[in-house]
Amino acid sequence: MKLSKIRTIVAAAVFCILAVCLIAGINMGTLSGFGPGSFGALCPLGAITTMLATKTLVPRAVFSIVIMALLVFLFGRAFCGWICPVPVLGKLRAFFRSPKKRRELEQAKRDEALDIAKFELGCGGKGGCESCSACKQQRAKLDSRHYVLGGALLSTAIFGFPVFCLVCPIGLTFATVLVFWRLFANADMTVAVVLIPLMLIIELVFLRKWCTRFCPMAGLMNLMGRFSRTFKPVIDDAKCLETSKGTPCSRCAMVCEADINLRHPDYGERTLADCTRCNACVDACPANAIAMPVVAKRGQAVKLAPNER
Repeated sequence: MKLSKIRTIVAAAVFCILAVCLIAGINMGTLSGFGPGSFGALCPLGAITTMLATKTLVPRAVFSIVIMALLVFLFGRAFCGWICPVPVLGKLRAFFRSPKKRRELEQAKRDEALDIAKFELGCGGKGGCESCSACKQQRAKLDSRHYVLGGALLSTAIFGFPVFCLVCPIGLTFATVLVFWRLFANADMTVAVVLIPLMLIIELVFLRKWCTRFCPMAGLMNLMGRFSRTFKPVIDDAKCLETSKGTPCSRCAMVCEADINLRHPDYGERTLADCTRCNACVDACPANAIAMPVVAKRGQAVKLAPNER
């Protein structure tokens, strides 16, 4: 079984277990605030906004932030790749696309990655920079998710409650489960039955790049993930088709859901601080040149992008 399917199964299983516990009244919480009884932990962003809203130091919130910081230091944004339900919902959205549209999107990403590889190898751009997308591809110097994160924190301080929690797709996902359960179990028809699922659909459909462009939780983990040096993908230049044979490949960039260009990080939209440890690049490499060691050995580290140095 492919690892991508295993990740989907794991995320779906975690969500289903927590959703069933929520419906059954078993005190396990949700991904926004999980754990039994006094051992419950808040979403780290929710923890920060809770303390901002109450203007007090909340022990439970501090505990959540410390635990999250340690996990991100060890595993980066693995939560996004293995636990968060939003990518799973994104795959459901993609499932309803026409086969033609899916092929067009895949081909566009493939062409862009190959253009970059050819340009770096000196094979492309001969007709002028306008003919090659690699010359136009530049990573944004400012991460939009950090602006959303700042806005979430500022709005909490101004209004006195966690504003972002009202539109958080993880919270909306569990809220959708709850309102529909109440509708069918108790005939509890309220405006929330329409409003909550509608907000979730709008975010998933119209904010297609939610995880890489808008999610403040991903932005927070990105800031912490810059200090992580464990379980990061590394390339063996002796095996890589581009460095050993001069053959444009970039399969790793094509399959990366976090928009990281592992071989040419200067051209990717995101850096290794956004790596979700999904292993997609390891599985996709035709030369088996990519590994994900616990800690990269000296001389094994991937070339870093400028804002990671």
